[in-house]
Amino acid sequence: MRTALLATAALLSVCASAQAQTTVIERDSPAVVVERPATESKSVTVHDHGDGCVSKTVRKENDMGDSKTVKKESCD
Repeated sequence: MRTALLATAALLSVCASAQAQTTVIERDSPAVVVERPATESKSVTVHDHGDGCVSKTVRKENDMGDSKTVKKESCD
């Protein structure tokens, strides 16, 4: 009787563990690709107006001929 009870308990524990399911979701972070031009020219021009205002102009140009110019002015 005792072995039958132990066998039943063992069978129930095996069945219970077989029903338990675990789902693992693994997510890879996306790759970040930053393409930079092989050659790039950059010119910076700073102009002091004398009244406390300063303007700064930055111009960048890559080897494809694309250019971008940014101008910033600040006054104290």
